[in-house]
Amino acid sequence: MDWNELIAAACMSRIHAYAPYSGFAVGAAVLADNGQLYAGCNVENASYGLGNCAERTAVFNMVAGGGKRIAAMAVIASGDRAVAPCGACRQVLTEFADADTPVMLANLTGQTKLVTIGELLPYAFEKGDLPS
Repeated sequence: MDWNELIAAACMSRIHAYAPYSGFAVGAAVLADNGQLYAGCNVENASYGLGNCAERTAVFNMVAGGGKRIAAMAVIASGDRAVAPCGACRQVLTEFADADTPVMLANLTGQTKLVTIGELLPYAFEKGDLPS
């Protein structure tokens, strides 16, 4: 796993973020089970609920590109500490990753924190939780 490459891909995607309302540009990159990198940035909208986070954009790009599972992910944004995905993104990540899938959280000053999907969202809602 080349974390520098994954963080760089997230950082490059962040440049394209559309964040005129929050001013908080985020980039994310996924290494998929097919060995390909897929990146995403956040895209805001005047109707706030219609925007999309960088993490989900990267995952949706992975699915559109033929990837099935997340092997690893990196997320980067400005701030005083490494940035973590929001709750909605954490739930989407659990759909395409195992609990032990690594996620590198980063900020623009070089701070990083390696966590797992399971650490980000313990007790995630899963397919098995649906009624039969």
